[in-house]
Amino acid sequence: MLKLYGFPVSNYYNVVKAALLEKGMAFEEVQTQASGAPEYLAISPMGKVPCLETPQGAFSESQVMLDYLEEAQPEPRLYPADAFARAKVRELLRVLELYLELPARRLYPEAFFGGSVSEQTKAEVRPALEKGVAALGRLARFSPYIAGDSYTAADIAAAIHLPLVRDVGKRIYGEELLAPLPGLRDYLQRIRERPALQRVFADYKASLESFMQSRR
Repeated sequence: MLKLYGFPVSNYYNVVKAALLEKGMAFEEVQTQASGAPEYLAISPMGKVPCLETPQGAFSESQVMLDYLEEAQPEPRLYPADAFARAKVRELLRVLELYLELPARRLYPEAFFGGSVSEQTKAEVRPALEKGVAALGRLARFSPYIAGDSYTAADIAAAIHLPLVRDVGKRIYGEELLAPLPGLRDYLQRIRERPALQRVFADYKASLESFMQSRR
């Protein structure tokens, strides 16, 4: 039995969880947050979530987990069979994570958790996000999926990360920073109807209140 360590408010945890559900793989959820405890560092060297424990051992990093799941159970596919098309999906994943989610994360304390961030940070993040949105616009198709005709791991990441980026733009800058991406709204509504994503978002909402209370 696979064990997925993390918590349902973590977007990277939810990306891996959605992939497991899409593939119909049996797994156990082990609720934990990032930790420096020696026993957790033994399975997640940076103490991060998510972490995936397999019969052979454990490892961290969500991208590595997506690759592992695809190799461990190829069907249903979350990466194209063609090598170039598969590389393009991985390219989309990296753009979504490195140039959109990670810059936006710097603003999460104020956007979502009642904290504050400096005006300098806000000034630094905005052009980074605009550049990331432009890059995604050059790669994404949204017709019907982000990489073309097939639902892939990049769609899972987009469904989970992009709403956070959108909300950061609205709450921090008062603008829709994702507006240059035509068709995005309909695309997100469409793929959120998938049962795996519905389960992930339902669990997220059920856990959000207690998570917020734990941070007060």
